[in-house]
Amino acid sequence: MSNSTFSSITAIIDRLRNFTAFRYLLVSVGALIVDMVVFLAILSVSAAAAAASAIGYCCGIIAHWLLSSRKVFADRVASGGFDRTRQKAMFVISALIGLGLTVIIVASADQMGFDARIAKLAAIATSFVATYLLRNHLVFRQWV
Repeated sequence: MSNSTFSSITAIIDRLRNFTAFRYLLVSVGALIVDMVVFLAILSVSAAAAAASAIGYCCGIIAHWLLSSRKVFADRVASGGFDRTRQKAMFVISALIGLGLTVIIVASADQMGFDARIAKLAAIATSFVATYLLRNHLVFRQWV
């Protein structure tokens, strides 16, 4: 690989690292891994699909807060006091919206006889878009 090719690749990686949506995607993948491991483990013991989905999602929420507040929106995290409390509450609300979408999609699909794992994939995509928009534009916006 030539130096110019290596430099081009490095420049692309640097740009992606500075792109909020890309960092959010990486953090979401990490949280999704937590979510899916828990979901599949609970589902494997014949638990209800909606309950397994909700518990997995909640575990993913915790992982997502820890990662996104430190790696994605670190420059927009409120320093403390009321602003920080409001931000945490808004994060939880955005997570509950994502959780609601996830449970509705998985439960509805399961009741219609669809594979819960396929329904979970549709729920993941829907929840990802909804929570990213909420978090980027509301939860972690600059409060002035």
